[in-house]
Amino acid sequence: MTQIQSETIPFPQDRTCPYEPPAGYPRAGRDRGPVSRVRLYDGRTVWLVTGHAEARALLADPRLSSDRSHPAFPLFAARLAAVQQRRVELLGVDDPEHNAQRRKLIPSFTLRRTAALRPRIEQIVTGLLDAMVAQGPPAELVGAFALPVPSMVICELLGVPYEDHDFFEDRSRRLLRGPEPADVVAARDDLDAYFRELIDRKRRRPGPGEGLLDELIAGQLESGAMDGEELVRLAEILLVAGHETTANMIALGTYTLLRHPDQLARFTQGDGAGVPAAVEELLRFLSIADGLSRLAVEDIEVGGVTIRAGEGVLLSTAVINRDASVFPEPDALDLGRGGRNHVAFGFGIHQCLGQNLARAELEIALPALFRRLPGLRLAVAPEEVRVKPGDTVQGLLELPVTW
Repeated sequence: MTQIQSETIPFPQDRTCPYEPPAGYPRAGRDRGPVSRVRLYDGRTVWLVTGHAEARALLADPRLSSDRSHPAFPLFAARLAAVQQRRVELLGVDDPEHNAQRRKLIPSFTLRRTAALRPRIEQIVTGLLDAMVAQGPPAELVGAFALPVPSMVICELLGVPYEDHDFFEDRSRRLLRGPEPADVVAARDDLDAYFRELIDRKRRRPGPGEGLLDELIAGQLESGAMDGEELVRLAEILLVAGHETTANMIALGTYTLLRHPDQLARFTQGDGAGVPAAVEELLRFLSIADGLSRLAVEDIEVGGVTIRAGEGVLLSTAVINRDASVFPEPDALDLGRGGRNHVAFGFGIHQCLGQNLARAELEIALPALFRRLPGLRLAVAPEEVRVKPGDTVQGLLELPVTW
């Protein structure tokens, strides 16, 4: 274990402003270089990457492993150690296994497949907004809108019954946030059991089913190209990642726009042609999937330092996406900035498989929300809005609004 250095800072830290990186994080080109040391919860020191160029180089480097079962893999919290030996498909495996899994899933997440889903996403958004208007203000936006939109979409895409959403949303929350190791273990066990039963039920049902799970059962499981436990684990990661991340982006994106009225005015004006660029800027500015974890399997020279084999590497997307050498005035929200050179979806072979779907949901949900509720505003003081802890996907615990 690397010895603690007196100048190392703890990582992760909680955000004090929902849309700003923690003030204690080092910033490349300001107080430290692009690669520096930080301290994990257990006292271990690992490398933190905050430079944009260095991050892209490392995320594309096969000398960094994503295998979370390795005992030296860097973890954010003690609760995650409880399931460290539980294989995480897609996100937690390296090539060639990763490439084989990704190829099986790519057809369901192409731009063409996403475009075909847009009318249904619009229907879901409209229905939820109708319900909010019918109920009248105030409302809690996470539960009423931000979470149901991606939850309904990913259920339809996978072929998971949405009537089970209370169950899997609760288990997803416990899997990602605990708070105790036992919560994480129990949530994982519950999701395992749920998907085993669902897959078995689908296999016994006559005729072709609808959804990605049905396609994988028919095309992969029945042929022996994929075993049942691999399919269970893939289903879990797709379900959890497919609704948690986008839900946080919708809620936090709404809060951020309300806190930047000049940019909100820009967002709501015109014919919507600027929406895709605005979504890219929100993705960069918010960087909710902060702290990508890797393990060096060989020595790597980067950013003026040598990362040794066996050392942990973290990449702070929130800070990387504020690199002034790439993004002028990086701490300013500028919806006209555009461009996709941020790393909000990661980079390299593990770049987010569902990014096309996430973009579509944001491009539909956020404009529709402000168009339907033009008087939307916070129902509490900004500082009363509670932020999720720094050791999980970033976002808001709830968002009270009125109009």
